[in-house]
Amino acid sequence: MQLPGELIDVEAASAPAIEIVIPVHNEAHDLEPSVRRLHTYLTTTFPLSFRITIADNASTDGTWAIACALEAELANVHATYLNKKGRGRALHTVWSASAADVVCYMDVDLSTDLSALLPLVAPLLSGHSDVAIGTRLARSSRVVRGPKREVISRCYNVLLRTTLATQFSDAQCGFKAMRADRARELLPMVQDNGWFFDTELLVLAERSGMRIHEVPVDWVDDPDSRVDIVATAIADLRGIARLTRDLARGRIPLRAQRVEVGSGPLGVQLFRFCGVGIASTIAYVALFLVARTAMSATWANAIALLITAIGNTAVNRFFTFGVRGRTARLQHQLQGLAVFGIGLALSTGALAVVHAVAPHAGRSIEVATLVLANLAATILRFLLFRSWVFRRPSAAHSPRTSATTVKEFS
Repeated sequence: MQLPGELIDVEAASAPAIEIVIPVHNEAHDLEPSVRRLHTYLTTTFPLSFRITIADNASTDGTWAIACALEAELANVHATYLNKKGRGRALHTVWSASAADVVCYMDVDLSTDLSALLPLVAPLLSGHSDVAIGTRLARSSRVVRGPKREVISRCYNVLLRTTLATQFSDAQCGFKAMRADRARELLPMVQDNGWFFDTELLVLAERSGMRIHEVPVDWVDDPDSRVDIVATAIADLRGIARLTRDLARGRIPLRAQRVEVGSGPLGVQLFRFCGVGIASTIAYVALFLVARTAMSATWANAIALLITAIGNTAVNRFFTFGVRGRTARLQHQLQGLAVFGIGLALSTGALAVVHAVAPHAGRSIEVATLVLANLAATILRFLLFRSWVFRRPSAAHSPRTSATTVKEFS
């Protein structure tokens, strides 16, 4: 038994293959039946050595006493107490000190069917993947929960894909595992100690190029859940804002901050690119009209296109393709200027054709011609940005998210 404030002694016992952490706060009602059920499953069905750690984070009811009793009675069950609340704090403390090969966690209500545990950890033990998560949003998942939680979960994951260009499908499912050595690399960078801990860890893992394996799960909602949905949602929004800001400013020293054109689904990237393109087109027309009062249409077009091209590349780099930090920023701008040259050639050629056909064409015809030409150039620009400027590194030179990641969203 570990008393409050004591360090976890991981050297005293032989290291198990996996350590499953159950973070709890005032769960006296559910703790004992859930741990007994999990222990029975692991001892009778699971083929790997294990350790169950009950991480009590500042419970004020009888949770700690029950945890101690379970530790005394059941083999391979351990209890540890933290004097501050926070699921993230509990996981950070236990995972950092674990001697297991793989660290896991699951919610105390055991909403996820335990038969998914072996598929969750097997790719980590084999070295195929670095992180594994259960997903309730794959088409093959079987989920029983109310419409409110369903909508909140889906909206949250869409928000993550939109703001942080994530590829994993379900950030909030309380059923995750990670290679212990990978956890020790990332945990010092994770700031959140509460519910956003999972999301932050996954984002950092993905940005570091770690393989993320997803397992469709059977999941039944706990009607007696004590999670404060409103408070958790607000905390998550704050976490997203902070993490987005820190990544944009290069404050997080990731092991390999990847340049990824594939950092988001094609549909999301195209939607963002079109939004940036509309704003760039408006800026371009305004600049062209201003410059046209002092110079020829050809020079006004070139200057307006150059200015908007530099801004367009910078915004698309960050917003559309999810590239953060200063790495390769100059290279991307130079490549963007090359793409700009192609667009300039298209628009200049179109303008030359108009002047050859109608030498006295008015400003409205010039503007219409250039807008159409630039729309055609925009399609080409997106393809070049995705396949050349911000392309994903080849598998031979950089790790990437596992091909087994579930991409199906129902």
